[in-house]
Amino acid sequence: MNPIVASELNTFTEETSIRTIQALQEEAIATPLSPEPIVTSYLHQGNGGTPIVLLPGFDSSVLEFRRLYPLLADRQETWAIDLFGFGFTERRPNLPVNPEAIKVHLHSVWQTLIQEPVILVGVSMGGATAIDFSLSYPEAVEQLVLIDSAGFANGQAITAQWLKPLVYGAAKFLRQSWVRQSVAVQAYYDRKWASVDARLCGALHLKMPYWTEAMVSFTLSGGYNNMADKVRKVTHPTLILWGEGDRILGTADVPKFQNAIPHAKVIWIEQSGHTPHLEQPQKTAQLILEHCSQPSLRLR
Repeated sequence: MNPIVASELNTFTEETSIRTIQALQEEAIATPLSPEPIVTSYLHQGNGGTPIVLLPGFDSSVLEFRRLYPLLADRQETWAIDLFGFGFTERRPNLPVNPEAIKVHLHSVWQTLIQEPVILVGVSMGGATAIDFSLSYPEAVEQLVLIDSAGFANGQAITAQWLKPLVYGAAKFLRQSWVRQSVAVQAYYDRKWASVDARLCGALHLKMPYWTEAMVSFTLSGGYNNMADKVRKVTHPTLILWGEGDRILGTADVPKFQNAIPHAKVIWIEQSGHTPHLEQPQKTAQLILEHCSQPSLRLR
């Protein structure tokens, strides 16, 4: 287990958090990004069926799947993978973090550990990652599930030198515990979920080396902005799950996804905000598993 994670284990109180942390694994993954392998953090459990792969959101980790992951793994082989630059996956100060690097790293993880088509489940920014990955490596993906997904934000890479100190300042601001707690409260439909344990889960990865550098690098790259054209190219069977009370991304992008992916199925999750997988894990798991059981015919 990652020594940083192991050193903090006794601070957690919820059983799902403790079990998920204890189940964390690491693998040194060879990638085209660097001569040295990148130590990658992930969860893996379950047998049978098409493997399900869970991708966390922005500035998060696989711990956000602590309630959903065991429900899926009880029925089907399930993975959760920390993306390059995020979670507990190794960061390097000399390796830029951007969508291309994230995609290349994820493909190397798939080639090393999985090696068969998967059902790719992306949450928030992880949804944009899933879309981007499915278009570049269609043979690696059988179906898509997008949960309160990013994909229609506008923006561009930051190239002006005078703006870069502001990005460092923004990263420092985001690191503050009161800021993270405020965001967490906004993410939930019911504020009771913004517990001390949830705060610990959402902040543990901040202790990883080069967190600030990775956040700044990703922000300067422009991240997953202006993806509308890519969304329109999605041909994999797609399920879109969205919390009715999402106050992070709102709900205005749902019809945009419906128009861009006309074959997609949209299901609203009641009594849920931006995180249905945390607030309504049983319902979310049920819908994902039902989607998994459907024929995976691709549009051509």
